[in-house]
Amino acid sequence: MTSLDKPTTEDTPSDDARAVTEAALFEAFGGVRGMVETVLPGLLFVSIYTVNKDLHMSAIAALAVSLVLVVVRLVMKDTVKHAFSGVFGVAFGVVFAMMTGNAKDFYLPGMLYTLGLALAYIITAMAGVPLIGLMLGPVFRENLSWRTRNPGRKKAYTKASWAWGLILLGKSAILFPLYWWADTTQLGWVLVTLKIPPFLLAVYLTWVFLAKAPPPIDVFAEMEARERAEKEREAASAEENGEAATPAGRHRRQA
Repeated sequence: MTSLDKPTTEDTPSDDARAVTEAALFEAFGGVRGMVETVLPGLLFVSIYTVNKDLHMSAIAALAVSLVLVVVRLVMKDTVKHAFSGVFGVAFGVVFAMMTGNAKDFYLPGMLYTLGLALAYIITAMAGVPLIGLMLGPVFRENLSWRTRNPGRKKAYTKASWAWGLILLGKSAILFPLYWWADTTQLGWVLVTLKIPPFLLAVYLTWVFLAKAPPPIDVFAEMEARERAEKEREAASAEENGEAATPAGRHRRQA
């Protein structure tokens, strides 16, 4: 078993462990590009609406830029999951705002999603199956091994889920009163302002908790090792049976 397979009790993680954690978080949350794709449609919507108060033009522009971001990723043969999630979010907002005729409703689906996600983080952390662990387990190649074989990782994932839940809950506590009391432009600019800072804070706290946790158990490497060992045993057994079938092999067995 390698050092990556065994949890460690050292308080100071290695530089390699930190680098792996940083890379995994960057992949899971989309990095700088993912943040741009998250902010740009809403920023375009509120900018256009602030200037001309035209709901249709603002909504169409936001949806169009979301689709352009997806096309760019497809052309570059890059992962599209973050861009696609942005398209669906903007599309829901556009449909909802068009149906009600209230420009503020462009933001309502995203606000409800944020609130639901906050509750999901908190509830799963309380239940002992933290959502952030379910999300990052496959990224770290550990799947669900942290639940039973790596209690230090489970503790870190629980802390991270609480952090995400409370941060998003605080964000919701700011936005929902503004939805009722503020006008569309005020709500939009506050929402755009709150897109990145809470996200960066949550990602940073996740990195802090995981950087101090034991390294992940690479279950994929374990499966590959078991498969190699099984093939070696089969090859050895076949070789032994082949030798036993020859006259020299039978003579040695009789001797």
